[in-house]
Amino acid sequence: MIRFSAWIAAASAAFMIGTIPTVAQLKPLEFVEYDLPNGLHVILHEDHSAPVVATVLHYKVGSRDEDPRRTGFAHFFEHLMFESTDKIERASIDKLISGAGGQLNAFTSNDQTVYHFVVPSNQVRLALWIEAQRMRKLNVNSIGVETQRGVVKEERKNRYDNAPYGGWIEKSQALLFKGTPYEWAPIGSAQHIDSATINEFKAFYDEFYQPNNAVLVVSGDFDPTVIRETIDAYFGGYAKAPEPRRPVITGLKELSGEVRETINDQKAQLPAVFVTYRGMTQLDPDVYAADLLSTILSNGESSRMYKALVDSAQSAVQASVSLFPREYVGAVLCIGIVAPGKTPEEVEKGMYAELDRVMRDGVTDEELTKAKNITEAQSVGGRMGVYDKALALSNAYRFEKSTAAINEEMAKYLKVTKADIQRVAKRIFGSTQRVVLTYIPTKG
Repeated sequence: MIRFSAWIAAASAAFMIGTIPTVAQLKPLEFVEYDLPNGLHVILHEDHSAPVVATVLHYKVGSRDEDPRRTGFAHFFEHLMFESTDKIERASIDKLISGAGGQLNAFTSNDQTVYHFVVPSNQVRLALWIEAQRMRKLNVNSIGVETQRGVVKEERKNRYDNAPYGGWIEKSQALLFKGTPYEWAPIGSAQHIDSATINEFKAFYDEFYQPNNAVLVVSGDFDPTVIRETIDAYFGGYAKAPEPRRPVITGLKELSGEVRETINDQKAQLPAVFVTYRGMTQLDPDVYAADLLSTILSNGESSRMYKALVDSAQSAVQASVSLFPREYVGAVLCIGIVAPGKTPEEVEKGMYAELDRVMRDGVTDEELTKAKNITEAQSVGGRMGVYDKALALSNAYRFEKSTAAINEEMAKYLKVTKADIQRVAKRIFGSTQRVVLTYIPTKG
């Protein structure tokens, strides 16, 4: 699993307080893992440097697992899981955790739904009890469902429908991954959520929120004997469920060349161009070179895209390239926000010029070394927080099929050569199979 954005903040903070060791100086991340009889996979990582513990419960369900007529269910449950259980009153989970001095959050993607707590060491049993309650004793009832219907629809309005350029990634996915369960975004359709019945929500919960469809990670300052006993007591009584249905994802159909669309946007202040190419999956060996390439192209003010489009041509106020890898599909996203007095055509032309240059000439030794150093610093930063480590461990097990892969990731980055970067650039950008969305500000 390629590096997480949370690592960036951790690495930045570390630079402010002292020198970060290199990966070569780091010891491998140690952990213990085992399965309960009901199929729950457990990973334990001890870190006694501070009296804090993180728990991550990673459910193997994302938007790709949804019925195309009922999109948004995975994200909906991310919200519903903070409602009530048989033994937890409504609106009290946040109070229980904050009252114990902890923090909580969750996120949903196309491939996963992940919940986490970070609590003082003496409150880890509380975090595990809440997660065990939510796993099989969630109240999927009209009160919680109707409350969260409103919350989710409001989130969609704020983040997609009423935001500048709000639907661009949703439109890009729909065109780029048409015919697969990746063609809709995790936010889903407001109409689908409105139309769904309580029984449909219950069926989704019973299918995917099961111990054998989850990975539990505990990272931090804990007594392993106590934690094992607690996990067995809280989770061990649940029965193993039938394996959930999984979508059949075959090869993507070729696009008929370039797909273009112009959108009149009443909320945008400046024009923008969004160019999306198909990229690598999370398990593709080329994903490491692709990630370094995106760093070279758009990480910071010294990156190629920034210097070419923002500094030199001054055609854009923002220019970036980022990876969007998923378990079975991948994309590379190129974004250009047009500068006042300039045109979308100028920005798009400038993007292609930089992409052509790296395909034609490759990158320099200095650029590759800098990209590896940035990645190394971020990787080290990801070893500093108990939550970051817990999340990385769960993803390594889920996506790499091996928790030990967490200790092999940086070596794969360091092996990338200039020839790899150039080859991968041609693989991604050497085709006109792309989606180009141009947003034009309009008055209401």
